[in-house]
Amino acid sequence: MLTLAIPSKGRLKDNCNAWFAERGVVMEMAAGARGYRASFAGMPDVEVMLLSAGEIASSLLAGDIHLGITGEDLLREEAPELTGRMHLIKPLGFGFADVVVAVSAYWIDVATMADLDDVCAAYAGKHKRRLRVATKYAQLTQQFFALNRISDYRIVPSQGATEGAPAAGTAEVIVDITTTGATLRDNGLKILDDGVILKSQAQLAASLTADWSAEARKACEALLTKLEPAGPLYSALAAQLPR
Repeated sequence: MLTLAIPSKGRLKDNCNAWFAERGVVMEMAAGARGYRASFAGMPDVEVMLLSAGEIASSLLAGDIHLGITGEDLLREEAPELTGRMHLIKPLGFGFADVVVAVSAYWIDVATMADLDDVCAAYAGKHKRRLRVATKYAQLTQQFFALNRISDYRIVPSQGATEGAPAAGTAEVIVDITTTGATLRDNGLKILDDGVILKSQAQLAASLTADWSAEARKACEALLTKLEPAGPLYSALAAQLPR
């Protein structure tokens, strides 16, 4: 069967259901599956799994599912280089958020990544340790900081409310996700002028390492054609799949 995972709760799940319904694809929950299995009416070869947004990204990377809907931020954190691993089929127009670099609003002389580089070097020289960056996005942070040639920092893994790390004294800088920036401002933080790492939204994505049997490919083509009859969704994916 073709396996497709969608978020199991929250606004993303509601948006997914609405997006499919608008295209005439109706989801039906499986009886006795404790709410974690479903199917699409009239499409018996497609199994729908309800997972957390993070699990969907990791399952796509591992090849445990064929298709999944989750935030692009999670996909690119799981696999910063998507080539040969995942294919982004279609942005879905919901779940918008930005992954950003933010510092204290009181750092009036720090407005850009170049300014932050200067601060990192000065901090290391003065305190004999590297500036701390709190984040749940270690891969994206390392990639973006490398592009900006910043190396005098260390990542502090964030398990809770990342925006509170500077006030708690556990980090000087954060990399986090935001939609309006209001929460950052409420915590005395500002986004650097060139500190937007990724403008994310929900993506329909495919695993390129899953077991793409002839049956799975046929079911995928039928589903993608129903979702976008005039679009080249399946042909673009098929070109990426192993032969």
